[in-house]
Amino acid sequence: MEHLSHKRKMTIMVAIIAAMFFAAINQTIVSTAMPRIIAILGGMDYYTWVITIYMLTSTISTVLVGKLSDIYGRKPFILAGIVFFIIGAFLTGLSKDIFQLITYRGIQGIGAGIIMASAFTAVGDLFSPRERGKWTGVMMAVFGFSSVIGPTLGGWIVDHMDWEWVFWIFLPVGVIAFILIMALFPRVDKKQSESIDYWGSLFLTLTIVPLLLGFSWAGTKYAWGSAQVLGLFGSAIASLLIFIVIETKVKSPVLPLSLFRNSIVTLSNSIGFLMNAGMMGALIYLPFFVQGVEGVSPTYSGYVTMPMSISMVVISAFTGRWITKTGKYKRYALLGMPIMIAGMILMAFMNSIWLAVIAMIVFGLGLGFGMPIFSLTVQNAVRPEQLGVATASSQLFRNLGGTIGIAVMGTIMATSLKRSLTSTAEAGGGLDFSKLDPKVAEQLAAFKNPEMLLDQPKLEHLKTTLPEAVQPILTKMIEVLRDALSTSLTTVFLSGAALLVVALVLVLFLKEIPLRTSNRMPEQAGGAEKKEKEDDLPGAVAKQV
Repeated sequence: MEHLSHKRKMTIMVAIIAAMFFAAINQTIVSTAMPRIIAILGGMDYYTWVITIYMLTSTISTVLVGKLSDIYGRKPFILAGIVFFIIGAFLTGLSKDIFQLITYRGIQGIGAGIIMASAFTAVGDLFSPRERGKWTGVMMAVFGFSSVIGPTLGGWIVDHMDWEWVFWIFLPVGVIAFILIMALFPRVDKKQSESIDYWGSLFLTLTIVPLLLGFSWAGTKYAWGSAQVLGLFGSAIASLLIFIVIETKVKSPVLPLSLFRNSIVTLSNSIGFLMNAGMMGALIYLPFFVQGVEGVSPTYSGYVTMPMSISMVVISAFTGRWITKTGKYKRYALLGMPIMIAGMILMAFMNSIWLAVIAMIVFGLGLGFGMPIFSLTVQNAVRPEQLGVATASSQLFRNLGGTIGIAVMGTIMATSLKRSLTSTAEAGGGLDFSKLDPKVAEQLAAFKNPEMLLDQPKLEHLKTTLPEAVQPILTKMIEVLRDALSTSLTTVFLSGAALLVVALVLVLFLKEIPLRTSNRMPEQAGGAEKKEKEDDLPGAVAKQV
């Protein structure tokens, strides 16, 4: 599609951006609203599952659609992704308990994975790697804009409306995106020589599902050394080995192993994995600090995360333009990663809303420099016919990192919280209810659960029902809970910073090759008489430039 007129490309980009915004806003709008929704539906123990199932299904759909879109084109998959997302969002608003919420969020995740994989790949079809720098910045700005209005709007909705509207309010945008894609996006004929790798797809799925389930349940539902968790990890390893054997034999593998002989692809995907593990695993718990520790309402909680999104939007837009102008990208990753680490360390030691805001601004600046880079490096290092599967591999590793990060950080938080509460009780910080009226003691027992800190209307209501003489005891209990929650969150944010440090080290080893000014490879452009080996693609690109 690189040959299309500029006007046609712009109209297609409008359609792509509409689809991406629909998916992105429905992700960000739940961030500040989810603690309240969980408190209403119950099931604090399953909080991470609402996020994990979304990441799990989106991860699987992303990698499967990557290869299929190389065969059938991007259009049918973007349309299918929008339909899945609309259905999932509508059903999520009808949830009566935490298990329905988890199920329907899984359907949403399928749609999100398809939309994101197809949209980023479509941009690669439309523009050369050099031009993609600018458009990658624009697409990151779409995510940033949705991050600006999403959390604030989500908090406002649960404060002033029924929580169901968190999932329903943007459904018309999905319908508009569907119509735009249907009308504007060109259809591509199926590649007759390509076949579908059914067995590879099956065993790739059988690798991802038990792997993520194992990380999600380890340390929470089951012990890390339990038969259930070890069985899941063992199953994932066995499926992975079978998958590798299949991919070496099939004609058109769903995830070609030759991609990973390219050092740029391997390092970029590893950095994306670590970056998302640290970032998502920590940021998903930021509302716990704002709402649980500081007692801020969900509406104003969104205002705390807004500076991060604004700084990311501004910097990512400039970064995209700078990359397009210079053809260089590594310098921005080297600048962004340390700034992200500094922001995460600030989060670990924040003790006020203002410090949280400063941490958000710093972290957003780092995101703006670093986030647009690693999908671009992967796309620049592969042949056009592998664009879909290469982009999907990048999304796969980011999603895996985010999902595993959320699960591991959830385990870290739960373990640290339990340890903090236990140590407080052993140090004499616990409270003796034996001398209180049994009914009052029963009411106070509800405040032993940190989940209570996230439902402030319920917290205030219970306060008013207790005798005045008991109020000092209640105040003490809330202080203990908030101190324990704050301590556990410090551990979470420091763990996220450690992962980002490892990612920064890998960036140092990332080989930089100039961004191509065409989607054609050297031999296709006539710039080389001898065809370069696919496994040595970076060398071919460097010679072309």
